[in-house]
This record gives sequence, C-alpha cells and structure tokens, in this order.
Amino acid sequence: MKLFSDFRKFIMKGDIVALATAVVMGAAFKSIIDSLVKDVITPIIGVLTSGTDFTRKFIVLNGKSYPSLEAAQEAKAAVITYGNLIQAIVNFLIISIFIFLFLKAYEKTKIKENPKPVAAPKGPTQEELLIDIRNELRKQNQSSSETEETK
Repeated sequence: MKLFSDFRKFIMKGDIVALATAVVMGAAFKSIIDSLVKDVITPIIGVLTSGTDFTRKFIVLNGKSYPSLEAAQEAKAAVITYGNLIQAIVNFLIISIFIFLFLKAYEKTKIKENPKPVAAPKGPTQEELLIDIRNELRKQNQSSSETEETK
C-alpha cells in the first residue's frame, strides 16, 4: 500500500502537473502549426515552385523507369524517396521560422522588471580600511623603534 501512496504523491507534484499541461498545450500548438504549414504556406511554396510536389520525387534503384512513385511502389521496386526528405526539411524550416517569430513576439509582451539597485554594503569603505591599516603599521613601526632605542 505504501507503493500506491508514494505513487500518488509523485503524480500530484507540481512538476508533473505542469509537464502534463505543457504536453497537452504542445499538442494543441502542433496542430495549429501543422495546419499553418499544410494549408497556408505549402500552397504558396507550390505556386513559387510552379506546382512541384517534392513528395513525388524519387529514384528507382533497380534502373527501371516508372511513371510515378505509386507505380514504382506497386511494383515493389526499391526506391529512394528523396522528395520526402526535401519536404521534411522545408517543413522544418517553416516551422522553425514560425516558432522563432512567435517566441520573439512573446518576449516583447513580457513585462520587464527594473532591477532594484543594490545597496552599498554597510561598514567602512576601502579607503577607510586602508587608512586604518596604514595607521596600525605606523604604530607598530613606532613601537618597534622605541623598543630598539631603549636597548
């Protein structure tokens, strides 16, 4: 039974709840970004690249020619779908730029606190301490010279 109570304490920690909340929010944010990339930015890139669909780009390894990726896959030919890699890189760059701009805008909305001035430490200043040391050294020199004179 102690195992269950320990597990319950672990689950109810603030860190775990915050992590769970972050995962749920991250999933929701991912769907927004995916939609932005797929429904808004990718069509614009398609217009700029004259309708080129990178996911349809492939190389057949057995040397035969196929009219489409589907035909090559249906024939069970070994293919390298380099277009998927290109599309993944483009998607990564788009998502990275979007997240960068989002975080930059978020940072501007944060209220910046003015740092409070640090109070000077109480006590003697460095000059006062040096003067005290000098005075002590003078006293020691005077007392040592007086003891030598009496000898």
